[in-house]
This record gives sequence, C-alpha cells and structure tokens, in this order.
Amino acid sequence: MLYVDVPSEADIRALAAHRGEASVSIYLPTTPLSQQAAADRVEFGNLVKEALRQLRASGADKRQVAALEEQLEDLTSDDEFWRFQARSLAVFATPENVRTFRVASELSKGLEVSDRFHLKPLLRVVSFCQSAYVLALSENAVRVIEVSADLPAETVAIRGMPKDAASAAGKASIKDRSPSGRLQGDEGQNVRLRQFARKVDAALRDLLAGSGVPLVLAAAPPISLLYPSVNSYTHLAAKTIEGNPETLSDADLAERARAVLDELHAEEVRAWVALFDQRENQGRATTDVAQIARAATFGAVDSLLVDIDQSLPGTIDEATGVVTLADAAGAGSYGVIDEIARRVLDARGHVIGVRKGDVPRGAALAAILRYPV
Repeated sequence: MLYVDVPSEADIRALAAHRGEASVSIYLPTTPLSQQAAADRVEFGNLVKEALRQLRASGADKRQVAALEEQLEDLTSDDEFWRFQARSLAVFATPENVRTFRVASELSKGLEVSDRFHLKPLLRVVSFCQSAYVLALSENAVRVIEVSADLPAETVAIRGMPKDAASAAGKASIKDRSPSGRLQGDEGQNVRLRQFARKVDAALRDLLAGSGVPLVLAAAPPISLLYPSVNSYTHLAAKTIEGNPETLSDADLAERARAVLDELHAEEVRAWVALFDQRENQGRATTDVAQIARAATFGAVDSLLVDIDQSLPGTIDEATGVVTLADAAGAGSYGVIDEIARRVLDARGHVIGVRKGDVPRGAALAAILRYPV
C-alpha cells in the first residue's frame, strides 16, 4: 500500500515563499515495502550528512546548523515514519521545522542547500489532477467511485440517484411496451436508457458543481454512447472505461481511471505545446532562460512548462530578473528554474511540471508570455 501525502497548491505557494538560512530540500526514491525501507533510511542519512557538510563549508551559523541537524536526526530515527512510504519522499527542513511529503510519483534523488526550497520536482505532482470520480453505469446499477492519490477508492452515496433504468422509468423492465405501443424494441429501450441517464446526470450535479474534477464514465454500449448526449458536466473525460462495470471492483475501476487521467495529462501537454508554437510566431513564447527570468520578474509569464529533473544552479536579481549562473550547486546559490517558477506562481501564472522530452526544443523550460518582452 502507498502512504501518500499530496501537497496542495497552497502548500507549494507557502514553501515557495520561504526564505531563511540553512534551508534543505531532499528528494529520495522510496519503496512502500516496509521490509526494504532500511536502505531508504540509510540513503536519507547520507543526504543529511552531505547537507550539513555543505552548510558548514559555507560558514553558516553553527547554532542554526546544530538545530537543523537535530530536526533531521529526529526524522531519520523515527521508525514509524519509515515504515509507511510511497514511491518518493520529499523533505523540506529548516532549523525550526521539517515538512515531509510522500508521493506516488517516482522522483529522482536530489539535495539542495540554499536560503529557499527546491520545489521543481514536486510541480508534476500538483500540475495535474490526481483525483477523479468514476461513474459506473449500467442498465441494472449505478455507483459513483471517488478516486484520489491519498486514499483507497470508495463508493460515494448520492441523494436522488436512481437505482437502475427500470425503476427510473417506473417500470418492471425498460423493454416493456408503453401504453401507446410506441416505445418498443431497441428504439424504446434506448429512449428509456437516455431518460435514465438524464436522471443520473441531474443527481450528480450537486456533487460535481464547481469541483473541476474529471468524471470518467465506465459503461458498455449502448449506455456508453447515450450518456454523453445528456451529460451536463464540462469535465467528462472523452475516454470511457469499457466493459460492464458491474463486474469490476472499486479498486479495478480506480486503476483504470488513473490510466485515463494519464492520457488527459498527455493531452494537456500536447495542447500547451501547440499553443506555444502559435505564440512563438507572435513573439510571445520562448525557451530562453534569461528572457523567461526577466518576464517572470515583471509578471509577464502566463504559463510555464518545466523539466522537473533538470537543475540550473545560480541566482536571479530580485529587481531586474538578470540571471547569474553558478559553476556548481552550493549553499550560496539556488535552482534558477525553481525561482522562475516561484515568480510565475506569485504573478498568478500557471506552472506545469513535466518529464524530459515534453518541453519544446529539448529545453529545460518554456514559457508562454502575456505580452512580448
């Protein structure tokens, strides 16, 4: 089982706003298998030692370093914490506090010591929706399953939801002939199913209103073809989980829904890249780090695509946005791409974390601008 703590956008913004001496960011691939967690703890201890070495070499305040060491040693020695892990661990430590996030994504091992936190690897976790509702719909049954990255899938009780197509039509069977004799055969059945689907859609409105969470339909024909024609929810996924949902458990449906979410994420990136190509011809898109840093400083970046695994140590001038690169990472520098992302978020821009190869031109980052700079 994965034990997951998904950071919210508010968490990211709060961490991005932090400034303070002896700030340490650690990323570590982990295993959810408790019997193999000892190796993860040893590797974490090695990263802690390197962080402390860098701070001492930079001449950081000894009391601050000692307080940070105590915080991190407490975490390293916490047996209960190391028993319950996901696929990666992110740790953000200061002399006063330690924040940890266990995430389902596989993140690369990394360490950064600076006056701010290194957040770029977490951007992929918060860039894309990690949750969904599955509408498991058949002639004989309806259930709605809530899927999240944090908790096991579970069925949601919804007031006013019809039990099945026949009861929604007020009949013993949707194959019954109507009193006028007009609704019969396949045509009559489809009319009843569409009426049933319309009632299901109405019952879902209170649950879905304002949520923006994807709704994934699990159904077989003909209802898989009929339901989209009456759906009123903007975020119904185009891809359907095929087959009879009555034969699938909540866990099975959740697993298939996550595959649909992955495809939605890929579609979003493809759409972003297509817009980037269009805006580039208008002078409103670039992959140039120096230009993006200046644009981010003046609030001109509408959206930013970043490679979460690529690092670029250095500094950015607070007033002008001029980038000064460093020869190597150290306590006197920070991740330039991280700082650009923070400035974009501060200006209410959108930041999307992706894997290598998704950024246009093979660059470390790409930006769509609100206006040419």
